[in-house]
Amino acid sequence: MGHEFELTDVAEVGATPEQVWEAIATGPGIDSWFMGRNEVEGGTGGVVRGAFGGYRPEYRIREWDPLEKLVYGSETAPDGRRIAYEFLVEGRAAGSTVIRCVTSGFLPGDDWEDEFEAMTTGGELFFRTLVEYVTHFAGRAAVPVTVFGPAVGDWAEAWARLGTELGLSARPAEGDRVRVAPVGREGVVYAVNDQTVGVRTADAMFRFVRGFQGAMVACHHLFTPGTDADVEEKTWGDWLNRVFG
Repeated sequence: MGHEFELTDVAEVGATPEQVWEAIATGPGIDSWFMGRNEVEGGTGGVVRGAFGGYRPEYRIREWDPLEKLVYGSETAPDGRRIAYEFLVEGRAAGSTVIRCVTSGFLPGDDWEDEFEAMTTGGELFFRTLVEYVTHFAGRAAVPVTVFGPAVGDWAEAWARLGTELGLSARPAEGDRVRVAPVGREGVVYAVNDQTVGVRTADAMFRFVRGFQGAMVACHHLFTPGTDADVEEKTWGDWLNRVFG
């Protein structure tokens, strides 16, 4: 049967339209809040490419209006699957900006509900991370680190275990002050929903996501100059296996 969907996220941020455009319309900008490695061939008809966990999405740019509007999306697959992203950028007084992101498309099949839930909760985290990025790290480029851990059987237990690793007595909640044990950094939980947790420190954003196939996924953004992605992936892979294996 399948499912047609449209999701809208809106936020006013203390960043300029130029800073927001840099975040959404360049490869290093997208690297700093979305997922995996990204590159952008700008302009209408250009391409936005991603790479994470063996997945290589490619989206054609349909509208490119610098500092105001960006629209890109996939081609429609034979089964009808498609997805598109529309960003609207509106400058406000005193250097603030309103960002509106509309995600729309179609999920095929009778089992679309689980995929839609994962897309919705993941999308909430990514948009919140975009807001955190332009608010706290605008102009800086992150090294993205994406690591897939072992499959999790009991997610309530897994989130509680994550809380313990962050120095808490229960599952993380938005606003909690934490210590990211593997790297010894103090931070604050900036986003939580049923399938994700995001933590911001002075030089990183650490995100923990329930993967669609049931694995705990670490997808982080590290702003420290000289960060070695291979070393970080090894560190976080070992940690995921120790904590959730």
